[in-house]
Amino acid sequence: QYTRGTVTAFAPFDARADAEALRKAMKGLGTDEETVLTILTTRNNAQRQEIASAFKTLFGRDLVDDLKSELTGKFETLMVSLMRPAYIFDAHALKHAIKGAGTNEKVLTEILASRTPAEVQNIKQVYQQEYEADLEDKITGETSGHFQRLLVVLLQGNRDPDVGVDEALVEQDAQVLFRAGELKWGTDEEKFITILGTRSVSHLRRVFDKYMTISGFQIEETIDRETSGDLEKLLLAVVKCIRSVPAYFAETLYYSMKGAGTDDDTLIRVMVSRSEVDLLDIRQEFRKNFAKSLYQMIQKDTSGDYRKALLLLCGGDDD
Repeated sequence: QYTRGTVTAFAPFDARADAEALRKAMKGLGTDEETVLTILTTRNNAQRQEIASAFKTLFGRDLVDDLKSELTGKFETLMVSLMRPAYIFDAHALKHAIKGAGTNEKVLTEILASRTPAEVQNIKQVYQQEYEADLEDKITGETSGHFQRLLVVLLQGNRDPDVGVDEALVEQDAQVLFRAGELKWGTDEEKFITILGTRSVSHLRRVFDKYMTISGFQIEETIDRETSGDLEKLLLAVVKCIRSVPAYFAETLYYSMKGAGTDDDTLIRVMVSRSEVDLLDIRQEFRKNFAKSLYQMIQKDTSGDYRKALLLLCGGDDD
């Protein structure tokens, strides 16, 4: 279903030859990082799984364990992340976001606002298999209030299917949102949660247009004024993803690198999780919205093998 990734199946592919090259690169003193990063960033995830299996067959060793012992820092994190199948990758990120002291709301927001209902169902299933725990229980145990309620709505993965738009319902929803926010002293957050969490994508895009006509505001401006904290961030992420998932991720990547210091966790998470999905579209949106290319920003903001690997995943410059 995804054809807008920068990473596609590599041909001609030979899992055994790749496994042998990786073993050679990591054997003995010192590691040939160039070989490791070139192989892992140019094969798609299904091929990486075949390489891991060939690696175990040939050498009786676990490829991921070897990567962890031979590599360090952000480069290690990136290479190990590339070895996780998509749903395991998301489940793992969510598990770490709710583990231990303090919850990483940013990760919960990014993943649950941007994944399709089918993807959410798969993530929940994989989470149950991998960690023998219910993702929804874990998330409700670590969050509260309206933020928690919207997460639970999104976790149901029950957004209406995209089948035609009922203009009368569009008008009604836009009015309900207007009355729940701008026209009210205080805010009826529940109305925002229900409408933004359950209506279809094409319906909501029409609602946003209609809302602008009725109120004179973009829905984002209202959310900004009427809500705060984690709920505000999650509502905005949902709205942005309804408008355009690639634009949402372009913005996420931009802010992960803007200013002093880099949010490497976010940079790695987005580059890895979108590399086979829509990274070409994300690059396009990035260039359009931030007057520079994603490639240039990565080049300027990172270094060493970590930078080389990210640039290979990026798949080219747009200038």
